[in-house]
Amino acid sequence: MIKDKEVTTSTLRDQCSKTSLHKCLILKAKSFDLLILPVVFHYEENNQTPEPRTMNLILLCLSFSLIFPISHSALQKPPPLPILPIPTASQLQWQLSSMALFFHFGTNTFTDSEWGTGQVDPSVFNPTRLNTTQWVQVAKDSGFNRVILTAKHHDGFCLWPSEYTEYSVKSTSWRNGRGDVVKELSLAAKEAGVDLGLYLSPWDRHDGCYGKTLEYNEFYLGQMTELLTRYGEIKEVWLDGAKGEGEKDMEYFFDSWFSLIHQHQPGAVIFSDAGPDTRWIGDEAGVAGSTCWSLFNRSSAQIGNTDPIYSQGGDPSGHDWVPAECDVSIRPGWFWHASEVPKSAIKLLDIYYKSVGRNCLLLLNVPPNSSGLISDEDIQVLKEFSELRRSIFSDNLAGNAILNASSTRGSIGDSRFDPYNIFKEGIYTYWAPEENVSDWALHLNLQESVSFNVLQVQEPIHMGQRIMAFHLEVLNEDGDWKMVINGTTVGYQRLLHFPNVESQHLKFVIDKSRADPLISYLGIYMDQFSIVNSAFHRSSI
Repeated sequence: MIKDKEVTTSTLRDQCSKTSLHKCLILKAKSFDLLILPVVFHYEENNQTPEPRTMNLILLCLSFSLIFPISHSALQKPPPLPILPIPTASQLQWQLSSMALFFHFGTNTFTDSEWGTGQVDPSVFNPTRLNTTQWVQVAKDSGFNRVILTAKHHDGFCLWPSEYTEYSVKSTSWRNGRGDVVKELSLAAKEAGVDLGLYLSPWDRHDGCYGKTLEYNEFYLGQMTELLTRYGEIKEVWLDGAKGEGEKDMEYFFDSWFSLIHQHQPGAVIFSDAGPDTRWIGDEAGVAGSTCWSLFNRSSAQIGNTDPIYSQGGDPSGHDWVPAECDVSIRPGWFWHASEVPKSAIKLLDIYYKSVGRNCLLLLNVPPNSSGLISDEDIQVLKEFSELRRSIFSDNLAGNAILNASSTRGSIGDSRFDPYNIFKEGIYTYWAPEENVSDWALHLNLQESVSFNVLQVQEPIHMGQRIMAFHLEVLNEDGDWKMVINGTTVGYQRLLHFPNVESQHLKFVIDKSRADPLISYLGIYMDQFSIVNSAFHRSSI
C-alpha cells in the first residue's frame, strides 16, 4: 500500500505490479487527494504483470500528480457567533407558528357571562352538537396551526373529568357524564397535525381550598399533572395572574409549577405575564409596541403585576429570551354571547400588522357557541382574513430583483451568506455582511418600476435578535434617494404598512445593530385593502 508522498518510482512500480492498476490509482487518489490524469489502457485483472509500456504510462501520470498536486479547497468561514440570549428549540417552533386560536369554552358559554362565580350548576353545560374536529379544521383552514383551550377558567369548572373535583363535565348530562372535551380536542388536533395548548386558570372561584396556600398548590399541581399526562403532547401551557378585587390572598408556587410542566412536557412553552418561555404583551387588544424585543428580564417582571409598558417593548439589555404573545378576541367578549358580532377581516388584518408584524405571536380567541360549534359568522370572518393575507403576501414583488450588498461575509462563491438568501423562505438561510464594517445595506434593482406599500423583514432569530434601527429608501425620478419608512426592531418578523410608493431601485439600510446584522428575508407587497391612517408618520410605525 502506498503510504508516503516521498515514494520513489521503483516503489510505485513494485506496488502497482502487485495489485490491480485501477486500485492503485484509486488508492493514491484517496491517500494524497491529488489530481489523477485519466489513463486509458487495456488491462484485465488476471494476476499478470502489465506490459512495460503500460506501466510507464501509469507511472508518468502518478509522477505528474506528485509534482503538481492540487491544493486543498479554501477553508470556509464559519457563521458569525450568535448573540445572547437565543431561543430554545421549543421557543423557535412556537415563534415560527406565528398565530394560534384560543377557545374560551365552559359554563360561561351557557350563562352569558365572562367571569363565572363558580357556583353555577354544572348541568347547564350541554353542548349538544359539540364537534372539536370542526374547531381544528376552522383553525387549519384559516392558517392557524396551534389551538389553546381553556381547560379550566376562573369559575373552576373543568372540561375534563378531573379526579380532584366534582365540578367538571362528569357532573353534567353531556355525553351521559362520560364526556371529555380535552380528550376530544387533543385527538382532533393530533389527527389534523395541529399543535395543542391548554389553559389552567390559577384563580379558582369554586374550590374551597383556594386561599390555603399549600393545599391549593397541591390541588393545582394535581390537576396540571392530569392534563399533562393524559392527552399526548402539549405544546403550550397558558396561565396568568388574573384575579378579581377582594378575592382571597393566594401565593402561587410558580417555580414548582414550571418545573413540573417542563418535566412532563419538555417540548412545551409556558406562557404567563412574565414567562418563562413566552410573555403577555400587556394588553388584550392584540397590539405590540412598535419597538418589540424578544429580550426580557424575568427578574423585572412579576406574574399578575407586570408593567405593561415594559411587556410591550421588551428590553434590549435583557438577559432572557421571552418573546411576546398578543391575545385578543374576535368578539367583544372572550366567551360566546349571542348578542355579539365578530370583528371585521380588515380589523383582524390591522391587528396582524401590529402583532405578527411586530415580532409577536397572535393568539386570536374564537369562542365556540352553546351548541359546541364555531359560529358561521366567525368562520366567514376568518375565511376573509385568510384571503386578505394570501392576496397581499403570496407574491414578493422584489423576488426577481438584482441584488447588491454593501459587503458579504466569507469568500467569493460562498452561498451560505449570499444576499440572495433574503428571497428564500425560512429563517435558516440569511445574508451576513463582512465583519468589522459599519456600512450595512442591500441595494435592489427591481428591473422595472413597481408600486408597493408593505415592507417585510425577518432576522434569523436562532442567531439572536440584533437589529435596533433600519430604514428603506427609494430612488425617485430626480435621481435622489428618498426615505420611505424607518423602524427599530425586527426580530422574527417586521411588517410596515405605509402610503403607496413606486420605484425601480430600493435601498434597505440597517442603521444600528447589537452585532453584525443578519437578514433572512426581505419582501415588498401591495396591500390594496387597508387604509393608512391620515396621521401617518414615517417613523411612527
